[in-house]
Amino acid sequence: MTFPHGRADAEPAAEKPRTKKLQSLLLPAIIFALLFLLHLPLLGLPYYWDEAGYFVPAARDIYLTGDPVPRSTLSNAHPPLVMYYLALCWRLFGEGIQTTRTGMLFVASLTLLGLFRLARRVASREVALATVVCTALYPVFFSQSSLAHLDMTVAALTIWGLFFYLPEREDGEGEAISSGSATTRANARRAASFALFALAALAKETAILTPMALMSWEIFCWWMGRRREGASSFCITPRRSLLSALGFLLTLVPLALWFAYHYRRTGYVLGNPEYFRYNVESTLNLARILQAGLGRLWHVTGYMNLFLLTGAAALSMLLAPLRDAGVERKRIDVSVQLVFAVLILAHAAALSVVGGAVLARYMLPVLPLLILLCVSTVRRRVRHWRLLLGVVCVGFVLALFVNPPVRFPWEDNLAYRDFILLHERAGKFLSEKYPNARVLTAWPATDELKNPYYGYTTRPLNVVGIEHFSGEQLSKALGDPAPFDVALLFSTNYPEDLSPEEAARLLGGRIVYRESRRGHWVAVVEMERTVSSER
Repeated sequence: MTFPHGRADAEPAAEKPRTKKLQSLLLPAIIFALLFLLHLPLLGLPYYWDEAGYFVPAARDIYLTGDPVPRSTLSNAHPPLVMYYLALCWRLFGEGIQTTRTGMLFVASLTLLGLFRLARRVASREVALATVVCTALYPVFFSQSSLAHLDMTVAALTIWGLFFYLPEREDGEGEAISSGSATTRANARRAASFALFALAALAKETAILTPMALMSWEIFCWWMGRRREGASSFCITPRRSLLSALGFLLTLVPLALWFAYHYRRTGYVLGNPEYFRYNVESTLNLARILQAGLGRLWHVTGYMNLFLLTGAAALSMLLAPLRDAGVERKRIDVSVQLVFAVLILAHAAALSVVGGAVLARYMLPVLPLLILLCVSTVRRRVRHWRLLLGVVCVGFVLALFVNPPVRFPWEDNLAYRDFILLHERAGKFLSEKYPNARVLTAWPATDELKNPYYGYTTRPLNVVGIEHFSGEQLSKALGDPAPFDVALLFSTNYPEDLSPEEAARLLGGRIVYRESRRGHWVAVVEMERTVSSER
């Protein structure tokens, strides 16, 4: 099967099968090794935010009991595939933070490997290598590569699903294929893509966006093909039947079975009422949807210096395509570009309607497609394209270390590392100086201090929890009949939180520990009634 409008730059036909086989074996190892080395300073970091809030406790429940419905935390109905994967990693290599982070790096390496194969299929080896480098260095991808979240696994399965979904190039593996054999291979590849999309939905329910968007596009192409001859020439598979397009509904079956099982066990289909209210009910208003939509578009056009790449691609469109030996450099086939655009827009639109937090990591399944399109455009039209992409990569690296001037989720660059290190040191200080004290603090520090396996303390501490560090919450804590001895305060994105000095004055205590790091800070306030372990 071939692309309807020709193909992108062909690979050298004289490449020997033995060399190609060796490269296919070495490439996964090289990608993983480079990722591992780049993330080596991050592998021992304690669990962060949503990792500690849900995913790691849920995986630990599976590890200890085998039960896919969490017991140590309220279930939010996320499918359990990633948590089972983490439990398996712990079973094979020992439970621990480094095992978790290395396991997630393996998933990230599979994502990059799939992206390389996908880019080679629709473009060229040069574009594939440049796309992988740009994606690996992009701050959101880099930071998420070692964190125990769901979205990187969805990205891996989605990219590989697309690799099998797109038709093979006519030079495929450099072998002649009969018509019957080609049909059999095409059907097998389609079945493999369905299986991967279904697995992605078992990693996170929002992964159904990809197969549903592809189904809608195929139905549109089928409809256009019936109305006008040649009208669907911009489709990859213009001759597919309606029944074939509806086959994508099969990818929903495993997720539906999980929801049915979850409902039987908990009485809830889409998670506990608080989770459902935050992620669905509270988001269904027009103003919020429009605001979230702008955020999603920013995530795939300019966030974390991504505008350097998208801007370069947009400006390069003003230039004529370059020629090599008189032959114009090929672009990614229009039919493929339209598929990528449909997927990107479908994710941006749907995730503007649902999802309480507008997090950049939610766009990871389609963000590499945007990077691939931009890299291919730059390479096609800019003579010194390698130098230009080198500047883009420098911008990505800078964004890893330099925080934006506005509030942002710290997991989107290495700001999360600063947050973790400060909390880790404060936790050790409290463990050593106030092992028997009652500690007033807010989430996520409440969980950090209560669960030693998170990596912040060596023993569980007594915690009094509040929602945040506003004057209202701190005053309420002072009037609570349950006393506290010390307060652990830290920087948040909550605009009404008090500074350490203001909080200490309001509480009537004194700051005995304070540390700051690149915009983050932690402070421990000792109350007058506190009796430390040494007294």
